[in-house]
Amino acid sequence: MTDEPTSPEPITYASAGVDVEAGDRAVELMKASIARATRPEVVGGLGGFAGMFDASALKDMAHPVLATSTDGVGTKVAIAQALDRHDTIGFDLVGMVVDDIVVCGAEPLFMTDYIATGSVVPERIAAIVAGIAQACSQARVALVGGETAEHPGLLGPEEYDVAGAATGVVERSAVLGPQRVRPGHVILALASSGLHSNGYSLVRRVIASAGWELDRHVDEFGRTLGEELLTPTRVYSADLLDLMRVDGVEIRALSHVTGGGLAANLARVLPPGTFASIDRSTWTPPAVFTTVGELGRVPALDLERTLNMGVGFAAVVAADQVDVALNALRAKGIDAWVMGEVFDAAAAPVVDGIEVVSGAKGVDGGSVQVINDFAPRG
Repeated sequence: MTDEPTSPEPITYASAGVDVEAGDRAVELMKASIARATRPEVVGGLGGFAGMFDASALKDMAHPVLATSTDGVGTKVAIAQALDRHDTIGFDLVGMVVDDIVVCGAEPLFMTDYIATGSVVPERIAAIVAGIAQACSQARVALVGGETAEHPGLLGPEEYDVAGAATGVVERSAVLGPQRVRPGHVILALASSGLHSNGYSLVRRVIASAGWELDRHVDEFGRTLGEELLTPTRVYSADLLDLMRVDGVEIRALSHVTGGGLAANLARVLPPGTFASIDRSTWTPPAVFTTVGELGRVPALDLERTLNMGVGFAAVVAADQVDVALNALRAKGIDAWVMGEVFDAAAAPVVDGIEVVSGAKGVDGGSVQVINDFAPRG
């Protein structure tokens, strides 16, 4: 025994700030949502120590390759917390994770999530998970498990963060990437739904510096600032997988435009010795991008290195397949257009005085130059 003073009252887990019963209530509230985010291969139900997925179908593949990805939402959660709206942040999480998997041509199969919070409020946790489950269902991905962790003293009672991981599979012979890209191929842009989930540290700094409140109505947006900033990330994976199965279309490479912007992410999926010229005049960024840039006097290159500028995905296809691919994407409700072309670097139409991006994220890939001004609004 020690001579040190002891607590006058017994210390319990609850008095330390962890409410186990609240966690159990949250699980009860999220059961129905999770039940809808499933696939026939899921084995067992909610509450196991591990999620299980029947992989026997992989035996029928000639050379199955597993693909995995993990990510979070970043500081966009601060917007959800400030607005006390938590049912959309799950789309941001799922999009950031499964859409990285489809880049290599893989079909995402299952996902798990992790929510850390200062205090478990069952309704809030259930709303977050409902959004995750809805997005998983849209992406045809099973939500096979998750964890909610209560961290009093580390996070404030209203604070939380979310993360997730997913696994997919692709035939080795069907893996997309630089090895399939050749000079003469065309680069398609797939429109984003808005800011998606990148660059919110910049965005939040800009609006704070300008003194704008989240309930401020912005005419250019046609809604409040908070509603615009909380717009869910578009989840592309199911639509892109369907595009890969369209007769007359062979996707050569895909690029998910996230942190680092369009040029850097596209350079990662081009082979060394190639050069991509991207023409800004083929699209007009949505108002939120120009508003952030003008409000914060953000240098144009810094803005484009941080935000997606209206392009959520890029797809590389052969020139004679462009029309079929664009029609298929538009039939899915995705605005898409030709924004560039791939050249042999030795004969590329490089414009002097404009930045050329290469070697992004440590990848020895191709080079990308973005030219011209964006098309004017109206």
